[in-house]
Amino acid sequence: MSTPATTSSGCRVCDTHRLMPASRRIRPPGQAPEAGTGLRLRGIRRAFAGRAVLENLDLDIHPGEFLALLGPSGCGKSTLLRLIAGLDQPDAGQLDLSNDAGRLAYVFQDPSLMPWRSVMANVLLPLELSGIPAAEREARAREWLAAVGLSEATRRYPNELSGGMKMRVSLARALSIQPNLLLLDEPFAALDEFTRQHLDELLQQLWLNHAMTVIFVTHSITEAVFLADRVVMLAARGGRLLADRAIELARPRTRSTRTSPAFNRAVESLSALLHDGGTLP
Repeated sequence: MSTPATTSSGCRVCDTHRLMPASRRIRPPGQAPEAGTGLRLRGIRRAFAGRAVLENLDLDIHPGEFLALLGPSGCGKSTLLRLIAGLDQPDAGQLDLSNDAGRLAYVFQDPSLMPWRSVMANVLLPLELSGIPAAEREARAREWLAAVGLSEATRRYPNELSGGMKMRVSLARALSIQPNLLLLDEPFAALDEFTRQHLDELLQQLWLNHAMTVIFVTHSITEAVFLADRVVMLAARGGRLLADRAIELARPRTRSTRTSPAFNRAVESLSALLHDGGTLP
């Protein structure tokens, strides 16, 4: 009989644990110290209708790291993200989190904005639910809307926004709670390439400016290489870890990064791996 995932003390992902040191990252001089939630996954299994989506998965994610989860549709990326968020529970294994794991934010592919609330009111919502005093929550909301370039759109409603603007509101709403762990499930997949690249650059800058751990699910190899410290690739079937690759590109990454030889080598290497091993039986 399978055992639900628990922390080492027996309480499901509610205790704090000391994990390994933060991963090596090339940051600009003077960058703030790394923070964020660390994760340790051991023997994670999740099956649906008897078919294993994740099987015996071991993974360490370091505090302050930007990790991309890459792989074809149905490989278990979104399932893994939901397990980390506590929206689903593993059939077996252990999942430990460190460093104030309660401060977690989740950004879905759909911005999921409330149509009857203005941009400002949408960003205020999680702060209201958290009981933050009115003056503080408005200041925070304005700060994050400014950070995503929407200071002039506070009174507009979702039906007045483009797809890219809606996603920026969703980002501001998630970041308003000042998370230690930010989970993103293909947030830019439905956007045109120009908007997607712009938001990739914005997300990178937000992460560089505000210490947190980011786990980003994507189908795009180029997006994964551009954003991540590490790329973890899952096989198409069987829930297996196909690759765990460090991305050794200097920060901040810019448009010129996308045309550099090092960037192209990393993309080609992961593309070949996905083609050769992504459909393992």
